[in-house]
Amino acid sequence: MPRQVSNPPNPWESAREWLGEPPLAVLEVFEERARSVLSENSSPDIPFRFSVNPYRGCFHACAYCYARPTHQYLGWGAGTDFDRRIVVKLNAPEVLDHELKKKALGETIHFSGNTDCYQPLEASYRLTRQCLEVCHRHERAVAVITKGTLIRRDEAILADLARGPGATVTLSIPFDDAAMSRAIEPFASPPQERYETLRILSRAGVETGISLAPLIPGLNDSQIPAILEKAREAGARYAFLTLLRLSREVSVVFEERLREALPGRANKVLSALEEMRRGQRSSPDFGDRMRGHGPRWDAVTRLFETTRRRLGYEEAKLGAARVLPKKEDPQGRLF
Repeated sequence: MPRQVSNPPNPWESAREWLGEPPLAVLEVFEERARSVLSENSSPDIPFRFSVNPYRGCFHACAYCYARPTHQYLGWGAGTDFDRRIVVKLNAPEVLDHELKKKALGETIHFSGNTDCYQPLEASYRLTRQCLEVCHRHERAVAVITKGTLIRRDEAILADLARGPGATVTLSIPFDDAAMSRAIEPFASPPQERYETLRILSRAGVETGISLAPLIPGLNDSQIPAILEKAREAGARYAFLTLLRLSREVSVVFEERLREALPGRANKVLSALEEMRRGQRSSPDFGDRMRGHGPRWDAVTRLFETTRRRLGYEEAKLGAARVLPKKEDPQGRLF
């Protein structure tokens, strides 16, 4: 088990300009020395091979996070334990350096394949920054997906990577409505700050895009045009969306948060999700997990695709659930 830190560093002391005011929430920090940090993916639904996750758990506390069940491998819960018991992989940069000497030749290294690599503790530990420096030394392209405005700190090295082996940054922006964002993803940066992050990185020469994920029917589907328009204006070049998927553990967390924060919408949202997922709240099947079915799903994806094309977005770089013609293979619709 990871070792609990008695007096963990306070990221708000050194990075308030990115993080804002500290929330009134207790944080437990655990440190470990990882044997490996370069995860190799074999899922046909995920369009990349290698990813790096310097942290386990995520302080952003997004109610819909698909990674929540991974905390159960540590003997903890998928709810508030995932949000407040954060594991820090102290030796992540050193291990990554060692692993890149052996494998991933020519492969892009993806950051935040599981939990956000720019969550608040990164301000103190700087593990993501050090891992980017490792990738730079090894001349490896990187792709980052995040909600954290802390990534602005690393604008210069990301720009250097973009001019060299390559770098893309995807901002996860499922909401344009700041109040709704705060209700469902309470400690992530506000949408307006994410748009500004896109602007800063785009101006620095980093290729940027957005992940409109998850699509939550009855909640954020009407916000699709506004999100795409504002992100495009800020410099985003590609966009993709995925449908909300609620495994058993995540479903409990999401429904509890939804009914507490937005009680008047809860039944509508859950009913619409089940309509898109053939009576279920998730699908375990490859080729089906990130997309929906039926007239409502078709209407949402038409809205997304029409707006995307009108605004001149390129094809999505990460490829999760782009909307393609129905005649193509179902699995192909994910790429």
